[in-house]
Amino acid sequence: MSENGDSLLVELDPQKNSLRRDLLSRREMSRRLLGVTAAWSLGGLHPVWDHLLSGKALLSHPDIDLAGENWQPLFLKSEQYAALKAFSEAVIPGSTDARVSRFIDLLLSVDTSAQQQKFLASISAIQDDAKRRFGSTFQKLAASQCDSLLTAASTAPDSSPTRKAFEDLKEWVAGSYYSSEAGMRELGWTENRFFPGFPGCTHPDEHL
Repeated sequence: MSENGDSLLVELDPQKNSLRRDLLSRREMSRRLLGVTAAWSLGGLHPVWDHLLSGKALLSHPDIDLAGENWQPLFLKSEQYAALKAFSEAVIPGSTDARVSRFIDLLLSVDTSAQQQKFLASISAIQDDAKRRFGSTFQKLAASQCDSLLTAASTAPDSSPTRKAFEDLKEWVAGSYYSSEAGMRELGWTENRFFPGFPGCTHPDEHL
């Protein structure tokens, strides 16, 4: 097997090992986006990229079906998951179909306690802002309210807790979406797995 797992991508049965194949593809995509060499352990990376490069979730939950009708969150509580799902779709339309929130929950389930708590704090900060501004949870906001909140969060001072929460969650979403098949195709993925670059958000009206 090569260092980047290419031979596994060829050998795996996509029907029996869909998650394993998906995670290996995501790892390859992440390496290309970040310009990573064989030394996958880099300092300063957001946790989502560390997960994608290491494949830890692949080893911990090899049989989970992210597309299954009976899927349930492994780590997040129902309200936290609903907020994440709404946030993901607001930041990158198409995230729901790409199962971004389910994938993030999978990654969080094998993360460190410190990183889990940081993520939960970010979700809470966005929820608190939604309740303060509109008296409702984020997942129940109207589209115009959601857009107003995210615009304010993304343009707040860097030291603002809401800005920090927004940036943290946005990175989770971006890493998970652009390493998915939908995101890879958006970036120019082909059957030969060619990635010309990482242009950032291709949704001009959104908040990336």
